[in-house]
Amino acid sequence: MNGAQGSHSLAFRVMRLCRPSFQVDSPLRLDPVDLVADEDIFDDPVAARQLPRLLEAQLSDESDSDPSYSSRFLLHDSSDAMGLTGLLVLPQAFGAIYLGETFCSYISVNNSSDFEVRDVIIKAEIQTERQRILLLDSSKSPVETIRAGGRYDFIVEHDVKELGSHTLVCTALYNDGDGERKYLPQFFKFMVANPLSVRTKVRVVKESTFLEACIENHTKSNLLMDQVDFEPSPNWNAVIINADEHRSELKSTTREVFKPPILVRSGGGIHNFLYQLKFSTHGSSPRKVEGSNILGKLQLTWRTNMGEPGRLQTQQILGSPIIRKELELHVVEMPDVIRLERPFTLHMRLTTQIERELGPFEVWMSQNGSDEEKVVMVNGLQTMVIPRVEPHGSTDFHLNLIATKPGVQRIAGIKVFDTREKKSYDHPLPDLERRHVGDV
Repeated sequence: MNGAQGSHSLAFRVMRLCRPSFQVDSPLRLDPVDLVADEDIFDDPVAARQLPRLLEAQLSDESDSDPSYSSRFLLHDSSDAMGLTGLLVLPQAFGAIYLGETFCSYISVNNSSDFEVRDVIIKAEIQTERQRILLLDSSKSPVETIRAGGRYDFIVEHDVKELGSHTLVCTALYNDGDGERKYLPQFFKFMVANPLSVRTKVRVVKESTFLEACIENHTKSNLLMDQVDFEPSPNWNAVIINADEHRSELKSTTREVFKPPILVRSGGGIHNFLYQLKFSTHGSSPRKVEGSNILGKLQLTWRTNMGEPGRLQTQQILGSPIIRKELELHVVEMPDVIRLERPFTLHMRLTTQIERELGPFEVWMSQNGSDEEKVVMVNGLQTMVIPRVEPHGSTDFHLNLIATKPGVQRIAGIKVFDTREKKSYDHPLPDLERRHVGDV
C-alpha cells in the first residue's frame, strides 16, 4: 500500500504482516492410464498385461525437448489432485481484517531524495469512528538521520475492537537537505468486518435456565474454535451440555487434556452450544438480586487455517427478570410408589424470602376446581397450623394425603394462609412431578 506525496523526500510504505497462504495451482490433471486405456481394460487379462508397455511408450516420447512441459497435465501422484505446489504466498494487499484479530503492520519510511534527512519524528496512529489510538511516537528519541536512498523500518500492532472504517495515520516531521522543517502525513484506510455472529436463545424450564448459542462463520476461511466458554454472572452457575457425554472415561480424560478445536466452516457454517444455568445467591440476600436478568457473557477464541488467532467477547446476555417470592414451598421427600386409597406422607419445607418474620400459617388443600385436583386429598386433619418463620428461615412439616383414583396423577391445590397478615398465598408450590397411583 502506497500513499506517497511528490513534494517530500520521505514516503511511507505499509505492508500488513499476517500468516502466508498456500499457493494453489488447480489445472486439469489426467491419469496417464486414461490416455491409452479404457476403464474396462482390466477385464481383459491380455490387455492388462500389455498396459505397462503402453504407458512406457506413451511417457517416454523423446521428440519433445522439454519432458516436464509435455507431462505437466499428468497426474503423477494422487496428491497432485489437491493443487498444492508446496509454496507459500505472502499477502499482496491488506486483505480482509476482522474484529477480534490483531492488526500487525510493517511500516517503512523511505528517503527517495538525493540528500540526507535529519531529526525525523515519526508517529503512527489508528483512527476509528470513536477514538484515536497512538501506536508509535518517536518524539522523545527522533531518528537522527536517514541517508539518501535509505529507509527506517518499524512494526506496529493493534488489537481490533471496533467494526467499520479504520485509518492508519502515519506522520513524519523532519529536516530535508535544505534544512527546511517539513511535515508529511499519509493515510491508509481499511475496513474491519465481523468474522462471526452469535445468536442466543434463553428458555426457562422449572428451576433451570437453558441458553443456546448459535455461532455462524462469516469469513472465507474455516474457523477452528479453541474456546467457547460461557462466563456466568456471580448469581448463576453454568454447565455446558454436550451431545457425546456417553463416551468412555478414558476418552473423556484424553479430551480434557488434549481438547480438539471445533470446526466452523467458511461461508456461513454454524455450530450450536447449549448451557444449563441455575440460579444461586451464594449466601447473599435474595432481595439484592431481585429483578436481575443478567446471565453472563460468552468468551470466544479461534484460529484460521494458517493459525491466525482471534478473540471476541459478547455483550452481557439477558434472560427473564428474577422474581423472588415472599414465600416458597418445596417438597423435600415423597414416596416413589403410591398405592390407591392408602395414606402417604409428603415431607415439605416452607421458606421465607424477605427480611422480616412471617406467620403463623395455615396450610390446607383446596377442593375447588377440576376433577383432576380432587384425585389426591388430605387424609385426616384438613388444616395444619405452622408456627412463625424467621427472616430467610425455613420450617419443615409433613402433610398426610390419600389418592382416590389410579393412574398418573398430579398433586396440586396446596394453599398457605398467613393468619397474622390475613394474606393468602395461592399456588405457592411449583407443579409437582406426576406420580403413578397403583392398584392395591
